[in-house]
Amino acid sequence: MTPSADQILDRRRMRRKLTIWRVVAFLSIALALAAFFGAAAFSSGLSFDKSQPHIARVPISGFIASSDYALEQLDKIRDDDHVKAVIIAIDSPGGTTVGGEALYNAFRKIATEKPVVTSVGSLAASAGYMVAVAADHIVAPRTSIVGSVGVIMQYPNASKLLGTLGVTVEEIKSSPIKAEPSPFNETPPAARIMLESMILDTYTWFADLVKERRKFKDGEATGVLDGSVFTGKQALERSLIDAIGDETVAKQWLVEEKNVQGNLEVVTWSLTRTDQDFVLARALIKSLLTTIGLGSIFDVSQDVLALSKGANLDGFLSIWQVNGITGD
Repeated sequence: MTPSADQILDRRRMRRKLTIWRVVAFLSIALALAAFFGAAAFSSGLSFDKSQPHIARVPISGFIASSDYALEQLDKIRDDDHVKAVIIAIDSPGGTTVGGEALYNAFRKIATEKPVVTSVGSLAASAGYMVAVAADHIVAPRTSIVGSVGVIMQYPNASKLLGTLGVTVEEIKSSPIKAEPSPFNETPPAARIMLESMILDTYTWFADLVKERRKFKDGEATGVLDGSVFTGKQALERSLIDAIGDETVAKQWLVEEKNVQGNLEVVTWSLTRTDQDFVLARALIKSLLTTIGLGSIFDVSQDVLALSKGANLDGFLSIWQVNGITGD
């Protein structure tokens, strides 16, 4: 059957519409890629400010965990001749001991080549304080919280709950302390002794580190390294910090004691790939996928990414956490 003139015109209109949508899709993808790589280049440290001599401000906030990206950034700071000094800006309750140790070692490497000072925000506790002592000078506000030198390991015991549900977990293992502690049974005495030994070994390392960096003499650390927390004023009295103040005071120390030029700009070096770096790119990609009916794929990918961010939390914790202290 020969198509009518109207059918032929309809087909031509449809082809034109398809061509237009293909062009729009192509341009959207190109724009999204350009935004993505542009944001990546900017966040990698290629901004104008960092091409001039400056003081690097390195924020350490929230939960501290192992991060290869953070260590890579710190290596760049150490090797960058434009960085004349470093301010560690800490506002953290702590985190994993491995994460804190890695950051401490990285900052100590920097300190062998450049002046490093720590400025505490609201909180520098546990692994947060571990990182703080990597600097040769620590300042903190009078009402900040400092200290909590200690190590903790927590694990659930669901054996009673499973018993209530009538569930038993059978296991065959090579020794009584293999795969302990387990949430499926009470911790055997031998396993508890093993865990306590590991905790005390890590704590001894942490406490000795603080004694060395803060130059405590015998007996001076009594009541200081037992997990206690202190206000900034109390921490100063106990030699956990060197001065009361903020980042301005920290920079002043660099200028007066380390001969850093006072007119240098303080530039933030982020140790995390923040979500804000790619807001435009993600928005464009989501819009494009939604247009063609694949918006759910984008949502699933974001959920997977969020779960992956908490993947490096195995091991001991050096952390201080309560409901919070506020001042009205």
